[in-house]
Amino acid sequence: MAEKSYNYLHIFTLLMLLFPLANSLKNHDRLKLATPPPLPILPLPSFSQLKWQQREIIMFLHFGINTFTDSEWGTGLESPSVFDPTGLDPTQWADTAARAGISLMILTAKHHDGFCLWPSKYTDHSVVRSPWKNGNGDLVREFVDAAKARGIDAGLYLSPWDRHDTRYGHVELYNEYYLAQLQELLTGYGGVREIWFDGAKGANATNMTYYFNDWFSMVRELQSTINIFSDAGPDIRWVGNEKGYAGSTCWSTINGTSLSIGNATILDYLNTGDPKGANWLPAECDVSIRPGWFWHKSQAPKKLSELLEIYYKSVGRNCLLLLNVPPNTTGLISESDVQRLSQLRRAIDTIFTSNLAEKCSVEASSQRGGESGDFGPENMLDEDHLWTYWAPSENEKKDYWIEFRAKSGGIKFNVIRIQEAIGLGQRIKKHEIYVDGIRVAKGSTVGYKRLHRLKMGVVHGISVRIKIVKARGIPLISSVGLHFDPFWKPK
Repeated sequence: MAEKSYNYLHIFTLLMLLFPLANSLKNHDRLKLATPPPLPILPLPSFSQLKWQQREIIMFLHFGINTFTDSEWGTGLESPSVFDPTGLDPTQWADTAARAGISLMILTAKHHDGFCLWPSKYTDHSVVRSPWKNGNGDLVREFVDAAKARGIDAGLYLSPWDRHDTRYGHVELYNEYYLAQLQELLTGYGGVREIWFDGAKGANATNMTYYFNDWFSMVRELQSTINIFSDAGPDIRWVGNEKGYAGSTCWSTINGTSLSIGNATILDYLNTGDPKGANWLPAECDVSIRPGWFWHKSQAPKKLSELLEIYYKSVGRNCLLLLNVPPNTTGLISESDVQRLSQLRRAIDTIFTSNLAEKCSVEASSQRGGESGDFGPENMLDEDHLWTYWAPSENEKKDYWIEFRAKSGGIKFNVIRIQEAIGLGQRIKKHEIYVDGIRVAKGSTVGYKRLHRLKMGVVHGISVRIKIVKARGIPLISSVGLHFDPFWKPK
């Protein structure tokens, strides 16, 4: 009897041990593991490049000797005594930028005339010989401090071409001088988020070889999170013109080995980028709010319609807009420029704050991981425009589409916004947009942001279908918007 009881106890114990295992297996069958994101398509942006792209609009401040001589390119022979901004107030600059939603300002610490806005110990052609603050001022310091107080990041431009310094033209001497000034700026004024280099110089300028690679290495050593701008990057490339316009096709990818600073033969390549490019090097569109880069009493700011056109052809073509707003001889941004910049911000907010797509149902040609996955079309309507996105099934090789359908009465709009999940690479090569089956827009690249301002004006429809006709791998769309632009009056 004891032996029989022992057997019953043994069986009971085994059942108790097996029950949790069986239950676990049952639950495992019920648990569907998440589908991972698709593989990226190289090259990819860095963290600093992604943050830069999201700024959308930043500000350039051309200010110096030229402001007081009514010129664009100084000769280098100007006396520092002409630099005397009696009402200079960088806090007003920062306030103007902040009200316009701008998060980065770049100051011309030294322009081609060689005059330095800080008391460099390597030259006396600077504020130390000006009447401003009796030679005791440091404009770079005031600029950086004012920006920081308003939560705005600072950037600096240090012109390679120097028409004043006698070391220019002597390769080793001038490169030593330039590197010394770089060290002053990047060690004495806190964090700098963008450093600006260019190859601008006059046709008859002294021949000079710049040690750009040495300069870039020094910048990286001193500030690792900075973005370096030049014709050839290595972080941000020039768009190839000073109109503020990117190409209707604009890749953030390009071959860095094909680029060189000051090379006029590569302007078209800079403007469009390269789908086969080995480097992530997005384009920056630089343009001035006025006809000139420096302030001139005879000039006025561009009309709002002109600035909106620039916005659509820069930010709306996968680029960042660097808008120059030059302070006047008093040392303030002119009130007309302040007002125009505020108008631009209000206009952008008016157009894009409301997204009519949010009032629509949305479906797609397929979905990665099935309907229960994390890559559904609803991701295109959330607030994250980088890391949540619609991804089609890997099994779908063509005919990718997403469709928004008005729930009642239809919708009226004249702007369509599309954004890619560029953290996993730029992919879309060709796309088309249909409203109630009629094509209303087509384009090539999308990238961080593509804006289609409809040529026919306002359309009224029930369904909006976006077709991805051609892509590198599967397309990943992070955001879509249907907007109304009341300022758009097509001719």
